[in-house]
Amino acid sequence: MNTLERRLITIVTASPAHLSILGEVAACGLSDCWIAAGFVRDLVWDHLHGRPPELPRNDIDVIWFDALRPHREQDKALEAHLSAIRPDVRWSVDNQARMHLRNDDPPYASAVDAMRHWPETATAVAVQLAPDGQLRVAAPLGLEDLFAIIARPTPDFASGPRHAIHLQRVRDKGWRDRWPRLRMAGDQSTTFPPLN
Repeated sequence: MNTLERRLITIVTASPAHLSILGEVAACGLSDCWIAAGFVRDLVWDHLHGRPPELPRNDIDVIWFDALRPHREQDKALEAHLSAIRPDVRWSVDNQARMHLRNDDPPYASAVDAMRHWPETATAVAVQLAPDGQLRVAAPLGLEDLFAIIARPTPDFASGPRHAIHLQRVRDKGWRDRWPRLRMAGDQSTTFPPLN
């Protein structure tokens, strides 16, 4: 485990709300299951801006991988199950075994492999509560951009029409308003003091 992974686990562990969600998802017993995207990104960026932890404002992205159960109905049933346990949370459950179809990609090999094809490197980060009670981190494109508060497109979104999608996401989600220290990849115009 590297330094940034340990740092991320420390931040997640300090939030009882995040730990509770991780436990509820782990209890579902899904294969190759993680909580990703804003659940991790927002928590870290809030922490780096000196704000208390809060759950994502939109939804909680639960990703898992089972090629034998790729049907959307299975995910809807899981969302209903989680909503019955935590009705105060908006859930998004997606088996990554079918998501390559939506994205016009070759089939993914795992949930972590699927994250390589997401729009931003700082979004392609996930955590799980393993059966042994330990927190695990998945960051197929690294954690450097997450901790540097950089919105960098993944290779799939670095150019062409998909790059416009990345830029539109940053605008639509209001990331720069919420996190004023956010930098876009390649933006050298603003420097900030070191982050805690």
